[in-house]
Amino acid sequence: MNFAKSKRLPAVCTDFPFADYNEGEAVRMKIRFVTEGNLHEFAQAGKDPACDLLLFGFNGLGDVDYRSELAGESSRLEEMAVFSRECGCVVVAGCRTDSCGIRRKSAAVAEKGRILGVADRLHAFEDDISAGAHLKVFETAAGKIGLCVAEDIYFPAVCETLALCDADVIVCPFEAAEDSVPRLMLRAGAFVAGVEACLCAENLAMIASRSGDMLFSATRKESVFELALSREYRLATVRTRGLALSRKADY
Repeated sequence: MNFAKSKRLPAVCTDFPFADYNEGEAVRMKIRFVTEGNLHEFAQAGKDPACDLLLFGFNGLGDVDYRSELAGESSRLEEMAVFSRECGCVVVAGCRTDSCGIRRKSAAVAEKGRILGVADRLHAFEDDISAGAHLKVFETAAGKIGLCVAEDIYFPAVCETLALCDADVIVCPFEAAEDSVPRLMLRAGAFVAGVEACLCAENLAMIASRSGDMLFSATRKESVFELALSREYRLATVRTRGLALSRKADY
């Protein structure tokens, strides 16, 4: 079934054709979480990440002003792209973006020396932060990564939509997880989507399994987990009233 044509998904943007899949075939993804310090400090340390996916929270990039980036006055995204080539892995980092005065919570994805794209948080809560327009799934060498930005994890439909768009894993850069809500909603999102979901916040890394259990949790500055990604599909039906389809002579 090609979900790209589904009328249920008007807000999803994907830039690749949907490939065939083998049910039950597992793909392994080694994820390194960095919950303290920024991407520049990590790169300057000269350490080999030795992973498939290097994940930062909002400490990763901090504030990104698109106008300054284009003018060459700042180079946060460029540094991220270069580092992705040098370390040989996919890099995902949260940031606060500014586009001509419009501020959003966002996350950037880089691989092989280029920025694959930036996804914005779909829901807005603060007065000075605007909502984004699209959800995005990125096809990378590590797998198809569905990006769920910050408090979008509070809405399980976001994870479900990313899964329907063929994401192998859902990744959520977060700020400070000050209570149990992010943990609870990460588990709910993974269960609804049927896909493992990862969250990287300040001093906290978590992975929820598709069964809704907490698969991994750490409060270290850096932690590594090797995730087995498998595609498990089930047929679910629902009994509904109405929707009787019949051919009519005219309308």
